[in-house]
Amino acid sequence: MNKALLVEQMAKATKYPKTVCKNCLESFIKTIGLALKANKAVVLTGFGTFSVMKRKKRTGVNPATGQKMEIPAKKVPKFKPGKALKDMI
Repeated sequence: MNKALLVEQMAKATKYPKTVCKNCLESFIKTIGLALKANKAVVLTGFGTFSVMKRKKRTGVNPATGQKMEIPAKKVPKFKPGKALKDMI
């Protein structure tokens, strides 16, 4: 499912116009992104937790040349599903 289909499903379920649902979804995504940027976790009880994970620097291999290269440390988003979401699946 892509963003357009998600907005369409939200509109059907809520009886709101697609534009309202699209704005709500974009606001939701932006709010989570800003919280993660501030290194704060977003906990949606029953659904899951969005958080930031720090990856250490590591050595990798360039598949084209076979040379070893250093991959720098970085922060990446992480999602841990909640029990209700796991049970739904």
